[in-house]
Amino acid sequence: MNARTAASTRRRRRTQRGRRRSVRRRRQRLRVFGVTAGIVVVCLALSAVIAAGVVAVRAFSEPLGDIRLGVEPAASPPPPGLGYGPEQLANACTILTAGRDLGFGARDQTIAVMTAMGESSLRNLDYGDWETNGVTNPDGSRTTSLGLFQQQENWGTLEERMDPYTSAVLFYRAMERRVPDRDTIDPTLVAHRVQINADPQHYARYWDRATRVVDALTGTPGATALPDGAVACVAP
Repeated sequence: MNARTAASTRRRRRTQRGRRRSVRRRRQRLRVFGVTAGIVVVCLALSAVIAAGVVAVRAFSEPLGDIRLGVEPAASPPPPGLGYGPEQLANACTILTAGRDLGFGARDQTIAVMTAMGESSLRNLDYGDWETNGVTNPDGSRTTSLGLFQQQENWGTLEERMDPYTSAVLFYRAMERRVPDRDTIDPTLVAHRVQINADPQHYARYWDRATRVVDALTGTPGATALPDGAVACVAP
């Protein structure tokens, strides 16, 4: 083999080695790219799972209603319409009827409806904040709240507190006795002095809602329509 042929052979070998190194580098880069892409896909998938979990936790941890049983509900605008079903509106009608029978005016009746909204969301509950949250009285004894107004044992018997009409009568009589100047003070303060709850402003958020419900139930012109199944309680 002459010198020229040997030189040519060496060049070919160097070229081939260079090509093999180039191919190896390309393969290494592709492997690195593949691993990186895989890591990114896994991270995105984990982020989606975590986000879905957070949404699910929030959904199941939302409060189930407007009921104040030891934990104050967050203030929120009323739902569309009156925001209450036929059974709740029937309880509101019973409260109005009791007030009329006792000679109380429209404002006092609306205060009573507002109070029941803030206490039980107009539901005649057979349990209270002890059962739901372990709330106790200042002396450490269990609370015994029940009914539309969440009245404790000192208000009356179990039967009286669980009867919507009788519990409303108990509320009106306590309001007349405890708040003789109620015509001159805010409705939420009237309810606070009757119920003796922790927050004097607790019931304020329900006043407009109570006014709308009373207007609808009593047939006030221009009032919000009652939902299907609800019955008006216009005074005879």
